[in-house]
Amino acid sequence: MSELVDFSSFVEASLPGLLRYGYALTGNPHDGADLVQTVLEKIGSRWTHVQRKTGDPIAYVRRSMANAHVSRWRRTRRENLVADLPDTQPFAPADPFEHEPLWQALRALPPRQRAVMVLRYYEGLSEAEIAATLGVTQGTVKSQASKAIASLRTKLALPEIREGREAS
Repeated sequence: MSELVDFSSFVEASLPGLLRYGYALTGNPHDGADLVQTVLEKIGSRWTHVQRKTGDPIAYVRRSMANAHVSRWRRTRRENLVADLPDTQPFAPADPFEHEPLWQALRALPPRQRAVMVLRYYEGLSEAEIAATLGVTQGTVKSQASKAIASLRTKLALPEIREGREAS
């Protein structure tokens, strides 16, 4: 990707992968697209600097997306009290993965663990590439992946197996 000279060529070539990454990070295609747009808006105005100073612009964009998602998650995690309840619920199209146990367990992971799992198993990056993308050490990538896998195993295990009994 580093051979791409202008920003529009970079966006055109990398947008499908960035949208998939955003969807996997946020658990919602619309929030994922918003995350991609927000990050690309910020990077577009500094594209020359980003391309010159970073060896891998796609890794820089992914790291920016992960950081923006964690920041947004921290902001929205706080409780927002309102005086009146809304009259109607807005229409939201059904998420085809909403009732998939693996997808639900993945969405329940903390943002950093989810980012590591998505980059490793969805995007197929190595530990070194994930560490470079997220701006952390390989040891952090390994520990976050280990915690995420342990959490997923616990959430997805059958009750018979969790209690130490064989399934009949």
